[in-house]
Amino acid sequence: MLRQYKLTDNRLVETGNGDGAVIVFINPDEAEKRRLLDEFKIDEHTLVSALDPDELARLEFEPDHAAMIYKRPRNYSSRDHFLFKVSSVGVFLFKGRLVIVSGEDLPLFDGRMFSRIVSLQDLVLRMIYRCIFHYLEHLRVINMITDSLERKIGSSMGNKYLLNLFTLEKSLVFYLSSINSNEMLIEKLRLNAAKIGFSPESIELLDDIHVENNQCRRQAEIYSNILASLMDARASIVGNNLNMLMKTLNIITISIMVPTLVVSVFSMNVDIPFDNKTGSPFGFWIIMAMALGSMFLFVKTWTYLSERNLRISNSKHEET
Repeated sequence: MLRQYKLTDNRLVETGNGDGAVIVFINPDEAEKRRLLDEFKIDEHTLVSALDPDELARLEFEPDHAAMIYKRPRNYSSRDHFLFKVSSVGVFLFKGRLVIVSGEDLPLFDGRMFSRIVSLQDLVLRMIYRCIFHYLEHLRVINMITDSLERKIGSSMGNKYLLNLFTLEKSLVFYLSSINSNEMLIEKLRLNAAKIGFSPESIELLDDIHVENNQCRRQAEIYSNILASLMDARASIVGNNLNMLMKTLNIITISIMVPTLVVSVFSMNVDIPFDNKTGSPFGFWIIMAMALGSMFLFVKTWTYLSERNLRISNSKHEET
């Protein structure tokens, strides 16, 4: 897919006349790739790298253009199952023309920061700047999802929510690697600002981009470290929930077994009290009362012992 834009009154306006200063190739087919190689003289390896989501960000200089590859987050959908992915975007800056190659249709020029563009070099920096804010938006979403999953883990006894947290942790590792990769690109842009043709205003914007990217990287590191360090604790919560359930089931089982034992004793085929020979009309009810009384005695004894152990544990904790 091919889209063309031109700079009009410091704004990007899409055009279809073929005179656009900004040309965007989205998931180019073989014919468009051939045009990029033959007409724009783009290195084949660099073109393949721009379409590779696992490629690292970098800056290279060719005889007639500067080639940049930067990393940006992909749009998230429910089909990704909590996995946030990244993609690569190739930017080729010529004198008077900018060629952009992306493997998928991403909103490259959305946001207020594209309302005033003074040059193609300025547009390149604003694309990277918007990419940083895109990472920050996704990090906030990841943090919100993590909080929601933590609340569900508090009452969960399965692995579903734990696996979702593992997937989010994997996403943060991808994001952190991509942000660090962009940091190397930003450093190279700062070192080669004069060679690329950045104006003083663009250099100031590049310094702001450097600061924002560092803050984004630190935020991703904090989220990643917190998520990784507490995974064992969350797994222990799930195991503890399961143990509590098994404890409750054992109490119920024993509570039922005690009156069952009483009834079983009086059901033996031997001479026992309250049988027909005694002539007692209340034999059945006496046996049922004994069964219920034994169950009540067991529950009271268990409750007393549990409260006693809890008091002993609390007193030891206060002493320490």
